[in-house]
Amino acid sequence: MGFMEKANPGKGGPSTAALRRAAGQWLKKRREECSLSQRDLAKILGLDYYTFVSQLETGRGRIPPDRYVDWAKALQMPPKDFVFILMRYYDPITFRILFPEEGKQVVSQQRYKNAALCSKSTKEKIHETSGLG
Repeated sequence: MGFMEKANPGKGGPSTAALRRAAGQWLKKRREECSLSQRDLAKILGLDYYTFVSQLETGRGRIPPDRYVDWAKALQMPPKDFVFILMRYYDPITFRILFPEEGKQVVSQQRYKNAALCSKSTKEKIHETSGLG
């Protein structure tokens, strides 16, 4: 049985809190694949506090939908792929309705294979433009 078959809060599936923690783990992994610190990511996104990134990575919040494109770009992913993956965690019921076949499978790494490797110069660009280095 795949992840999404079990993801049904209130009906024996993971709770909202568990899904948010899983989303946070995915975000952290993605950030680390891009060789970004929480401070680096916060700077790219124009966040006042890097602790917001930390809160999301530990499942204590969610990315506001109006910032999905910004986060996708910061994490070097096509926005459509970013939202596709995030929706599995943030809104699994809607995800299953929209993508019934894919909703039965764990997110395929192939889905964003082309975006999986961030530019090694991303961190260098941050340091150059922000004076962090």
